[in-house]
Amino acid sequence: MSAPAGSTILSFEEARHAVESHTAQIPAPAIEVVDLLASANRVLAEHLLADRDIPPFPRATRDGYALRSADLAKLPARLEVISEIKAGEDPEHIPAEVPIGHAVSIMTGAPVPSGADAVVMVEYSTRHGNQVEITRGATRGENIVPPGAEARQGGLLIDRGIRLTAADIALAASVGKSQLNVYQRPRVAVLTTGDEIVDVSSAPGPTQIRNSNSYSLAVQIQSAGGEPVLLGIAPDEPRALRGLIEKGLQSDLLLMTGGVSMGRYDLVEQVLAEMHAEFFFTGAKIQPGRPVVFGRCGAKKCGAGTLAREADSLTYFFGLPGNPVSTMVTFELFARPMLQALAGQPPRQLHFLHARLKAEIRTKIGLTRFLPATLSGEFENSTVALVPWQGSGDIAATARANCYIVIPSDREHIPAGEFVAVMMR
Repeated sequence: MSAPAGSTILSFEEARHAVESHTAQIPAPAIEVVDLLASANRVLAEHLLADRDIPPFPRATRDGYALRSADLAKLPARLEVISEIKAGEDPEHIPAEVPIGHAVSIMTGAPVPSGADAVVMVEYSTRHGNQVEITRGATRGENIVPPGAEARQGGLLIDRGIRLTAADIALAASVGKSQLNVYQRPRVAVLTTGDEIVDVSSAPGPTQIRNSNSYSLAVQIQSAGGEPVLLGIAPDEPRALRGLIEKGLQSDLLLMTGGVSMGRYDLVEQVLAEMHAEFFFTGAKIQPGRPVVFGRCGAKKCGAGTLAREADSLTYFFGLPGNPVSTMVTFELFARPMLQALAGQPPRQLHFLHARLKAEIRTKIGLTRFLPATLSGEFENSTVALVPWQGSGDIAATARANCYIVIPSDREHIPAGEFVAVMMR
């Protein structure tokens, strides 16, 4: 096949920035209300505000004794214990004030009474009936969180556009939010192409392989906050392929695997070009995944007038290489940020971790490489090493890996012991 007019092969950085520039143009999705637990891993569509000061009272952060720090000027100090306060204590049982020379036994999370300006940990005390001996001094405010120190009433706790984690859910619960406004998940169509591909439940012929890409992409889509729509397998026949592409354009994003190289039966770009699709790049200087394609197509512009979309709406698409490792890598590098934007998250730059290289790497320059690797060790002694693999079709090697080593396009030798960039799987 011939590449579409204006074909553009970009460096990794240029291709990534091209995607990021389009993610910034994505409008906010529709909003829906869900129960608190159902909002986990969803993108928040409202500002979460504090309904009162947090904490609403001076809170003890240790079990011990609430007292006046000035009473500990001379050690050891003996103070009279006048009360005990536990977390959730009835206000009527809390002393109005801690007098000079006195202390209150207090538990973590309990309100500190007036007059007391410090809490001494129980480890530095010895109880003698109604008296306590303190062996360590304290400064004003020690082991006490002042009212409103974490948030003021009406203050912003979680900004809109944040994907909700366990900590976010806990924070929402703490301010009484039993339901949250979240953005609707984007629907992501997945189309696998190629006569050599058969369904996972089928017995492959001597030259056929089972469809693994649809399933790996479905998992990646879910992890990025989308809903996968599996369109099946498209044959290497232009008319049938076009019909499935048109169907895929009804979703918020279309991912196609295979058919984007330069072989005689690699038809995806050809069919998209005939549909007058707009291409932003038709390749990236990376390994694996060099033939990756990024573009968009409007229902009217692409001649899909029978589709249930507005005539002037545009659907972004990615043509991902068919080799399984290439598919997974190019999704992470290019499709994930687009999907996250469609889910309501603001654009994010790509950040890598760094670890010491366990064994040297030699390669050719010209491509930014993302090679399966294993990160091991702990703390500051983490190291990373390549997993032996047989190229971008080696799914087993990728399954053994837990990350990718990122090799810059201008490096042909990286010695053992050097820090290298790592992208987690």
